[in-house]
Amino acid sequence: MPDRSRELLQRYLPWRRLFEVGFWVLSFVSAAAVNSVIVLLDIDRVGLPFAAWEPVLWEWSSNLVLLALVPAVIAFERRVPLQFGLLRRHLPWHVPASMVFSVAHVVAMVAIREAGYAAMGTDYDFGPWPRELFYEYLKDSRAYAGILVTVLLYRLLLLRLQGEARLLDSPDDGPPVEPIERPERFLVRKLGKEFLVAASDIEWLQASANYVNLHVRGRDYPLRTTMSAIEPRLDSARFVRVHRSYMVNLDCISQIEPLESGDARILMRDGNQIPCSRRYRAGLRGPSVFNQPA
Repeated sequence: MPDRSRELLQRYLPWRRLFEVGFWVLSFVSAAAVNSVIVLLDIDRVGLPFAAWEPVLWEWSSNLVLLALVPAVIAFERRVPLQFGLLRRHLPWHVPASMVFSVAHVVAMVAIREAGYAAMGTDYDFGPWPRELFYEYLKDSRAYAGILVTVLLYRLLLLRLQGEARLLDSPDDGPPVEPIERPERFLVRKLGKEFLVAASDIEWLQASANYVNLHVRGRDYPLRTTMSAIEPRLDSARFVRVHRSYMVNLDCISQIEPLESGDARILMRDGNQIPCSRRYRAGLRGPSVFNQPA
């Protein structure tokens, strides 16, 4: 990766969550505003008997509910990820999920509109529910797919910039070049190139949804697995589970500080602090190392 791209990525990562939330808020708020203006112009051009506040309520109620449903769609995709190897198995699950998404959207949207019309002293007529639910689903299925496509493209871009790790596969012919059960190296893909990372170079690991991030020399390489699956594949003499979401390389620990709660705080040589829960504290090298340099 060019130095400029690496610098921009490092600057972006601390603001990542704010950007992600801001992107969705801006997307749906701008859609509500633009669509309101378009509908108002259409009503004025055709001469339909609607008050100006009505299309504004229609558009804002719809888009705000869609915005509120985005975290649920992202969370469901994390549980049922749309990867190439899992596409055939997982894609069918997103069809009923899109239906639930549409029903939730319609019910909440109609409730907001009815409340808005009641506040203006009139009634809101949604129309025949079976027909309108089918009509709304035709639109909502596209919105659901659009959210998924946006998330997948964004994730692909981040993985391309950051790099993504995977376990070495067993060769088609002949014995493996190293133990598959306990790999000595991980294959990392970054910007279309692949290279090997020694397992001993991993400083610490952090679970994140369906990934475990391998922290190596200031960079995170997401590996699609779980902490419970990767733990037995690492050298237990070097890597120790210190939290349900963290494992550390003992050689990379600078100091371990006990806390009054019974937990501990681990200071890594790179300056990062890792939490250590009391459940896993005994798995470290014994109480003598606490508050002592490694």
